[in-house]
Formats: sequence, C-alpha cells, structure tokens
Amino acid sequence: MGGLEFNITILFFMLLVAVAFLYASVGHGGASGYIALMSLFSFPIIFIKPAALVLNIFISGISFWFFKKQKHFKWSLFYPFALTSIPAAFLGGYLDVNTVLYRQVLGVLLLLATLRILGFFGRENKTKRPLKKSLALIFGLGIGFFSGMIGIGGGIVLSPLLLLLGWADLKESAAVSALFILVNSSAGLLGYTSSHSLGIDHFYLVPIALIGGVLGAKYGSGSFPNYILRYTLSVVLIIACVKLTFL
Repeated sequence: MGGLEFNITILFFMLLVAVAFLYASVGHGGASGYIALMSLFSFPIIFIKPAALVLNIFISGISFWFFKKQKHFKWSLFYPFALTSIPAAFLGGYLDVNTVLYRQVLGVLLLLATLRILGFFGRENKTKRPLKKSLALIFGLGIGFFSGMIGIGGGIVLSPLLLLLGWADLKESAAVSALFILVNSSAGLLGYTSSHSLGIDHFYLVPIALIGGVLGAKYGSGSFPNYILRYTLSVVLIIACVKLTFL
C-alpha cells in the first residue's frame, strides 16, 4: 500500500511540473491547472484555494520576469486592469464561497480554460487596436473579484480578452497576464489570510512547481513548441471539470 501511495505522489509531482511548465510558457501562473490536479488527487477543498494562490504567485512571478526580460511587457496595457482588479481580488479572497457553488463555478472555469488552451477562442488578433481604458477598468473589476473568490489570478480570462479585442499580441498578452496574475493572486491571498490561517503546508508544493515554471517561462518567452503538453493538460482539465461539476 505504501508503494502505491508513493507512485501516486510521484505521478502528482510529475503532472504538477508539466502544468507549471505549460502555463508559465504562456505567461500564466497555472492556478486552474493546479486546482484540477489537486481535485483529481482528492486534496481537501479548504486546502486547494490558498495552495493554488501561493503557487500562482511564484510561477507567475517567474514567468513575468522572463517575458519582461525579452521586452514583451507594456505598462499601458497592464495598469487599467490592475487598478480595479486588485481591490476586487482582495474582496473576493475574503469571502467564503458555498461548496456547491464553488464546484460548479470552478467546473465552468476549467471548461473555459480547456477551450482556451485548445485554441477555440483567444487566438492572436493580427490587427492591433488601441486599448479602451474605460472597458479595461470594468473588465478588471469583474476579473479581479471572480479570481479572488475562486482562487486564481485571472490570467486565464485576461489573455483571451486581450487577444480577442486586439489590444495585444500573443507575447504582450502573456507578459501583461503574468504580472496581472501576480498582483491579483497576492491580493486574493491577502484577503484570504485576513479571515483564514495560512500554514507552511500551503508552500511545500512550490519547489516542485518551480522546476516546470522556470523552464516553461524561459522557453515560452522566446520560442518553444508546447502543443503536446497543451493537449495533455486539456485532458486533465476536462476530467477535473467533469468530476467537479457532476460527481
């Protein structure tokens, strides 16, 4: 029995590295992927939200550093969303969500994440358009609150939004999303810790995830084919989506 548990732990760690690699390569922290994995491996719901936020902070920070180093980051694309998303993420992180609603909303979120990864929406718009700051402020408010409530950084929503509206190209979107995820996850975690305790056990997955995060950010900020991991991760997300929504 001990051997079986050891094999399951190794499998989880391998998948965690793969998730961190894939998400970091496109400027994301990977919260939706971590949530999916922890759900599949029957982690307690009460543990998943703060652990996903902690992982998001580390991986998105690494991703942002690499994309900024390659000069893909544009402050003008970032700050209108951040102005409203940060306080909204704090409020969302402070709130306790009904378990049934949590699972249903999370299932929908993971489905959207899967579609995004598979390219059904959010493809790069070849025609760049100027950012509309009023819309960015409104979108930032909604994304921030939802992200803090569920335990993600919001990049899974912001990236396709930037691409669909033509406000950024793929690399710019990745760089902006990475910092957006970092600040929202930090605000969400701060809101969470104002009403809940955060233990050392919420950090023990960080070193494992950093292995994939550093490699993914390094190659993703340049040029690296990740279609194989993209489809592998999509299968994981779909399974988790079904489990959360229907089981």
